[in-house]
Amino acid sequence: MVELSVNVDHVATVREARKGLEPDPVAAAIEAEVAGASGITIHLREDRRHIQDRDLRVLREVVKTALNLEMAATEEMISIAIAIRPDQVTLVPEKRQELTTEGGLDVVGLEGNVQRAVSRIQEVGIRVSLFIDPELSQVQAAAKVRANCVEIHTGRYAEAFKTLQGDLELDRVINAASLAAKLGMRVHAGHGLDYRNTSKLVKRGKEIQGVSIGHAIVARAVFVGMAQAVSEMLRLLSH
Repeated sequence: MVELSVNVDHVATVREARKGLEPDPVAAAIEAEVAGASGITIHLREDRRHIQDRDLRVLREVVKTALNLEMAATEEMISIAIAIRPDQVTLVPEKRQELTTEGGLDVVGLEGNVQRAVSRIQEVGIRVSLFIDPELSQVQAAAKVRANCVEIHTGRYAEAFKTLQGDLELDRVINAASLAAKLGMRVHAGHGLDYRNTSKLVKRGKEIQGVSIGHAIVARAVFVGMAQAVSEMLRLLSH
């Protein structure tokens, strides 16, 4: 079965709207794990718009599955990762003005910087994944810098789902996943995945071992609760 890492960023987004204490992303993470999630993902952004440093520290203490920290490859974030020791770090591009991550990390263009970041994080025993667009050149560059894993950006596939363009974008994702697996990396996928488009992805993408899903699950949880929202997604993945 494809593993599910639940991103709880947007639980913190609601909390930060009033700078209060609720809802608590830590409580959401615990519910997601109890419901069967294989991991918890959070993105500690430079501007701290949702997840805060304290969230990361507490989650490191309570997460029993695998804690995946998404972050930019900056000196500040690398130092935080080395100090906190999540199970995995996923390096992502980051711009202050974006609403959400808009594309994959340009490993080809930033090879030297990415390689240094990967090496430093791996030296302390943390797995490193790179969030990349479904481009074969980016997959090859990820292997060259010795990433343990790639997370294929599925945003364009999700946006064009149920159209001819969506099928073409899915083909790109599948081709990138296939090459990544051949090059010895673990393959994940994420961004824009929801209860409508995830099944088709995992049915086609036999090399995809895990997905990271946040917004869709948190949105569903508003109506049915986190445990039920996670269980529903797990049923889709199991089929």
